[in-house]
Amino acid sequence: MELKIINAENKETGKQKLPQQFEEAVRPDLIKRAVEAIQSHNRQPYGADPRAGKKAAARLSRRRRDYKGAYGKGLSRVPRKTMTRRGMQMIWVGAFAPGTVKGRRAFPPVSQRDFSQKINDKERKKALRSALAAVVDKQIVATRGHKAPANYPFILSNEFENVTKTKELLKMLMTLGLGDELERAEQKNVRAGKGKMRGRRYKKSKGPLIVVGGECKTLNSAQNVPGVDIVDIAHINSELLAPGTHPGRLTLFTQSAIQKLEKEKLFM
Repeated sequence: MELKIINAENKETGKQKLPQQFEEAVRPDLIKRAVEAIQSHNRQPYGADPRAGKKAAARLSRRRRDYKGAYGKGLSRVPRKTMTRRGMQMIWVGAFAPGTVKGRRAFPPVSQRDFSQKINDKERKKALRSALAAVVDKQIVATRGHKAPANYPFILSNEFENVTKTKELLKMLMTLGLGDELERAEQKNVRAGKGKMRGRRYKKSKGPLIVVGGECKTLNSAQNVPGVDIVDIAHINSELLAPGTHPGRLTLFTQSAIQKLEKEKLFM
């Protein structure tokens, strides 16, 4: 597959053949597995206090001659703590057991749990190549909800790696016909459900992904653009190319990124 190279004025300056990494069959099942493996490493462990519900002295003897014992009282075997007494008559209340007030939980979450998932290296690379193949398929990109320009997919010329200001980068992206896409990524929607009470009130759509050939000035200038991510070609992963496990993110590669991908045979 051969793509046009577009400069900052939205004019064609040449053509570039895509390397074999883009020829992989699109496998949504593999992509989903790879993305979930990445997300599992960012999951924060949580759990209850190990002593929660176990702080009461709730041991109650059922032996015949034990003081404060419940032998012959007709009580169930629920653990109880002594509240008051009147002579030899004890007033107990259920405690400690899962079915009692302020008792422990039956199977609480423990912070020692490991949420991380493993994925085979060959499988991970195959999923990444599959995600690369999806980003150059205009139909898959449109199905995901992106508003791609008419001439998509295309490759960016290397001048995009020398942009120092966010204002300049935005102007270039607007010239390329990505105005509708940037506007879509800027909109905020209120989340449905209880998540909006838990610090994640708003949802935003993912915008374009810009992939560069290495360390450059544009890595800093694109950080504050809503919805836009920028990354070195050596550091891309399935989650960046298929956010939310859905393949086909609108992705713009620079010419040096494509050349580095081919020369170093990355992800093969």
